[in-house]
Amino acid sequence: MTHLSVNLNKIALLRNSRSLGIPSVIRAAEIVLNAGAHGVTVHPRPDQRHIRVGDVHDLSHLLKQRSDAEFNIEGNPFEGLLELVSVVRPHQCTLVPDDPAAFTSDHGWDIKRDGHSLRPVIEKLHAWGVRVSLFMDPVPDDMQLVRALGADRIELYTEPYAAAYSGPDESDIASIYAAAARAAQNAGLGVNAGHDLNQSNLPQFLVAVPNVLEVSIGHALIADAIESGLAATVSNYLSAIAGDSGTVKGVRSF
Repeated sequence: MTHLSVNLNKIALLRNSRSLGIPSVIRAAEIVLNAGAHGVTVHPRPDQRHIRVGDVHDLSHLLKQRSDAEFNIEGNPFEGLLELVSVVRPHQCTLVPDDPAAFTSDHGWDIKRDGHSLRPVIEKLHAWGVRVSLFMDPVPDDMQLVRALGADRIELYTEPYAAAYSGPDESDIASIYAAAARAAQNAGLGVNAGHDLNQSNLPQFLVAVPNVLEVSIGHALIADAIESGLAATVSNYLSAIAGDSGTVKGVRSF
């Protein structure tokens, strides 16, 4: 089964709008894990607009008490991320080419340009016992290059798929992602996915792109939780991953 990692950035963003400490990032992590999520994800940015350094340490302490759950920290390794990761040692570090001022992640790595800089970062993370995933656009030819750098996984940037969902180009876009996933798997990489996935488009994506190990979902899941509650929403997403939502009809694997 594809694992669900819940991104808690939006919980922290809401908390940071006041000085009361609510909602609690740690309490949210406990709720989603108790509801069946397989792990939590955070993306601490240099300006600490949402997740703060203290949150990362608190979550690390929580996750070390939960042998059934994984901690994924994502971010730009050239913007102070490594100093934090060196201390907390998460299970996985997803390297993302974010500009510090970026509103949200919006593209994957250019391996031909950035590979020489990423290689020593990957080696350092491995020395700390951390699994490494690179945030990538669905470009099949890049996957052998990613593997040659020593990365363990890729995370497919799925916003283009989400934008095409239920439109005339959905099938063509899905086939591009399927080809990229196959190329990654053939190169010996695990495949994760994330960005703008939600309860509606997630089942079709997982049918079209088989053997995805993990999806990281934050914005849509937290938005759904406003209506349904956090624990119930996690359960709904797990059902969507399992294909039990009743929405997977007429979708073929590429």
